[in-house]
Amino acid sequence: MPRLASHLGRLTSEGALEVFARARALERQGRSIIHLELGEPEFHPAPDVVEAARKALSDGRDRYGPSEGIPPLREAVAEYLARIRHLQYDAKNIFIAPGCKTVLMMCMLCVIEPGCEVLYPDPGFPMYTSATHGLGAQPVPFRLLEENKFQPDPNEIAAKITPRTRVILLNSPGNPTGTVYDRRALAAIADLARRHDLWVVSDEIYARIIYGGEYESIAALPGMAERTLVVDGFSKSFAMTGWRLGYAVAPPEVVSALTLLAINSYSCAPEFIQRGGIEALRDSAGAVAKMIAEYTRRRASFTSALNRIPGFRCRPPEGAFYAWVNIAGTGLSADELCRVLLEEAGVAAIPGEAFGAAGKDFIRFSFAGAAALLDEAACRMESVASRWIATATAATSREKQ
Repeated sequence: MPRLASHLGRLTSEGALEVFARARALERQGRSIIHLELGEPEFHPAPDVVEAARKALSDGRDRYGPSEGIPPLREAVAEYLARIRHLQYDAKNIFIAPGCKTVLMMCMLCVIEPGCEVLYPDPGFPMYTSATHGLGAQPVPFRLLEENKFQPDPNEIAAKITPRTRVILLNSPGNPTGTVYDRRALAAIADLARRHDLWVVSDEIYARIIYGGEYESIAALPGMAERTLVVDGFSKSFAMTGWRLGYAVAPPEVVSALTLLAINSYSCAPEFIQRGGIEALRDSAGAVAKMIAEYTRRRASFTSALNRIPGFRCRPPEGAFYAWVNIAGTGLSADELCRVLLEEAGVAAIPGEAFGAAGKDFIRFSFAGAAALLDEAACRMESVASRWIATATAATSREKQ
């Protein structure tokens, strides 16, 4: 058999999917598993969204369409961004694709050259490093540290910019930390991008899910619209994960490049799904506000329960729906702790190093999809805490000797 292309060896999988596979294997053995590893909302799209897609399909909206997306959806996205995020764009700045990951990869294809360097947050979404390596570039991490409330440090970013730096990748609210980048950090990063003539790829898939204040995009800052590619989609904010619908907001010349990539790959996103997306953006039933209100309740109760577990320390996230828990006080590695939680407590979580080296003392829980089971999950974890209390006590004793 001929060999596969070598660049495939640069790509990596996602820790969440690997944990999910192990958890499902235990379920097939009859074990009860509470799934807190996947960032998938348990909600479903509002009925009027489903009806809009159904009607479009019944009306024959199942043909090839424009590779950049149908004009009504591009216009609806521009109006939505002006209304919700105070970003002033025209339809010509909007590109529609089947899924946010597709949009992210295509944006990276547009701005990353082999041999260049890409600055990215650590911990961060695993695709950032995987795709960068796959495109023959070098990912360079900037750390999101607990002592800095997981905010990016502009001084660290500035120190890591070299003549080969081409792109700064941002993710706010962040996966896995739940950090919403503050205005000071955004302004400083924008200044660096302008001074060094860099592209910014801003992953804003969780922008609607914040717990206080208004969301600020770096694209809204002076001089940033022409160098920022905003990546967003419908999976998280509108609970449309399986619909695979995402979009980019970018300068028109970038939209043209993205369209060329679409023509040479998947041709177009299905029109009937795009029609559902238009209705989702209208949100006439107020489904998004109801969903965020429920996440707000879960955030408060679940992080409080986690902080009662010996050895756990968790800051309530500012956005998204993840609890990022410091487990250094348990005395166990994140990998070992996640194994104990899965195999002995029946709770699936992701070790922090799946998101980068800076996550080695953390684990991530998602509270998006198991509302009725969050209290039980906390009880199960507390019931096995004796496994690490003894380890932590022994470590403390050795340190005192």
